[in-house]
Amino acid sequence: MGLANWLTVLRILLIPVFVTLLVYKQRGPALAVFLTAALTDLLDGYVARHRGSQSRLGAFLDPMADKLLLMSSFVTLTWLKALPFWIAAVVISRDLILVIGALAIHMAGGRITPRPTWAGKVATFFQVLTVLMGLLARFYQVTTGLKTVVWLAAIFTVFSGLQYIVQGMRFLNAAHADEAREPDETALFR
Repeated sequence: MGLANWLTVLRILLIPVFVTLLVYKQRGPALAVFLTAALTDLLDGYVARHRGSQSRLGAFLDPMADKLLLMSSFVTLTWLKALPFWIAAVVISRDLILVIGALAIHMAGGRITPRPTWAGKVATFFQVLTVLMGLLARFYQVTTGLKTVVWLAAIFTVFSGLQYIVQGMRFLNAAHADEAREPDETALFR
């Protein structure tokens, strides 16, 4: 396991620390842990690309770590009343729909090779910014621009979800096309 994957594992391990610090209102350390986790996200991608150490494990762990960090952040900040419930519902719903879609494609015999879309990257950026703004609003009373950032996160989250659904439909159609091309083995015995 290379350095990029270790950075991703570190991000996953920082999640319970971050949530615990939030719940116990340790605002400075919580902010530092979240920024550290966000930094590991930037670093693991940089290390993987520049060292040529991209792996299947990393391709699975990195987005999973992102989803876990952001979902736990949204749930906790919603519980603390730093963010409105509806934005957490939008973010979590999109991710659940994508996971269910990926399982459906897999069960249909399709292969999934998801690639981040530009809207997905922008959505992730605004989700991270929403968490940061939520932290600043909750603990430091900095509310300037919070509503705008929350709305931008919601818009790009929904739009990226639609892009991923279209991408998933292509994978599903490819699975059905491959299935139609395979000869029916039971036809020999009819």
